[in-house]
Amino acid sequence: MSADLAKLESHLTTRSYLEGYEPSQADVQAFKAIPSAPGAEYPHVARWYAHIKSWEAEHANLAGSSKAAEPFLAGAAAAAPAGDAADDDEVDLFGSDDEEDDAEAERVKAERVAAYNAKKALKPKTVAKSVVTLDVKPWDDETDMEALEKEVRGIEQEGLVWGSSKLVAIGYGIRKLQITLVIEDDKVSVDELQEKIAEFEDYVQSTDVQAMQTASTARAVVYALEEVHVHEGA
Repeated sequence: MSADLAKLESHLTTRSYLEGYEPSQADVQAFKAIPSAPGAEYPHVARWYAHIKSWEAEHANLAGSSKAAEPFLAGAAAAAPAGDAADDDEVDLFGSDDEEDDAEAERVKAERVAAYNAKKALKPKTVAKSVVTLDVKPWDDETDMEALEKEVRGIEQEGLVWGSSKLVAIGYGIRKLQITLVIEDDKVSVDELQEKIAEFEDYVQSTDVQAMQTASTARAVVYALEEVHVHEGA
């Protein structure tokens, strides 16, 4: 039994697997029917062949039925047993079986799509976070910086966590407050936060974003939160 590479090429032009969204026994069955890697005239089959080959150690454990591979196997529609040879002229002899195979393939496909969607729905949504460093500048060297910081930290909002802070000299005896915070991007707007801080007009002359980094990795988030805990424990 060999694979019909032309049919496979047409099928795999818009698909990654013979059915569903992950390797299955259908892919294994078709893979085994191809004696060697397809040539350049079948680029999509060659891409699929290399991918299924990388799963070779797991072939026996892959889920699904091999029936979906049958339309792509040149010897799948084998002749009837010897005792039924006289009925070979009946064109519709295998028609009902083909229809049953198609129905089974569609059923398996629908089950796989449903399982994939259910698994995707259960997957926790990644919360996008950013680590922001704000510079808060006072009016002059007589501004009570302790009171200024207390006002700033008094801003509470879902998705906002204040972190470490320090006073940085900017000249003429004036020091600015440099404070770090972690925000959930879809809940906290940095612009709106700056507007809230500016409302403390007895203390605040202006604010600037000194640095902003997307916490795209767990390490960045943990590092930022460690700074928060250090400050809170101080």
